[in-house]
Amino acid sequence: MANIALSEAEKTFILHGVEEDFRVDGRSCRDYRPMELETELVNNASGSARLRLANTDILVGIKTEIDKPSIQFPDRGKIDFFVDCSANAAPEFEGRGGEELALELADTLANAYESSLAFDLKDLCILPGQQCWKLYVDILILECGGNLFDAVSLAAKAALYNTKIPRVTSALMDAGEADLIISDDPHDCTRIKIDHIPILVTVCKIGDCCVVDPSAEEEECSTVSIVVAVSRRDDSTFISHTHTLGNGSLHKDTVFNCLKLGVPVAEQLNEALMKTLILEESVLGMQKNRSVGFLK
Repeated sequence: MANIALSEAEKTFILHGVEEDFRVDGRSCRDYRPMELETELVNNASGSARLRLANTDILVGIKTEIDKPSIQFPDRGKIDFFVDCSANAAPEFEGRGGEELALELADTLANAYESSLAFDLKDLCILPGQQCWKLYVDILILECGGNLFDAVSLAAKAALYNTKIPRVTSALMDAGEADLIISDDPHDCTRIKIDHIPILVTVCKIGDCCVVDPSAEEEECSTVSIVVAVSRRDDSTFISHTHTLGNGSLHKDTVFNCLKLGVPVAEQLNEALMKTLILEESVLGMQKNRSVGFLK
């Protein structure tokens, strides 16, 4: 995360505001900052999205290729996450300074998507044991203004929503190997089911209170946060993964309060994101360079 120098007086001011449920920027402990979302920005990618959350700016591009399923899971496809922290995003990202954070973000996403209830890789299988689709989710952090985990998960889900996979019309067997015939029509494609893909919500503990969508300044006032990956299936909500940030510790009651706050916020956030994506696709169609804001 971006390190911001704050005086003790500034930290005390932020802490008192959180305790009164009135943060520095006027939000309550449950509110997110305004977001702007753009999709289909990268022409040579199967899907892409750019999300700006206040001063946090994330660009996601998704590429697809045909691969061979793993021996352990012959009926599943593959998905890989790669995060790159731009040196311009924060001074501490210069050189190799952002590698540790990038790896932490990628691992958290991979763990959140690991459950078949959250993201079913069987949908990416072409021929069991022979061929499958592999998704490369490349995430670039253009600017760091706090709450990277939430912003990255939202941008990744938006990019997966508009990802188009060429349709496989037939498969011929040649000497035991599959020879696929893939449609070259750009409009003859399949879409990825993203209904159950989890949303990450960072619940930040400041003093004795918990807040969502912490700014960079608020992150400096916290010693520990918990990232909750929340998904929905069959009208029920479940947590697919949790990840702790910071050097502090959490009491079991605090963990319960964090989850109690994070789960309903994730549901509202996911609902707003899906409405925005559907509205953008239905109203604006294939128009390029479009921008749609939500949660404003």
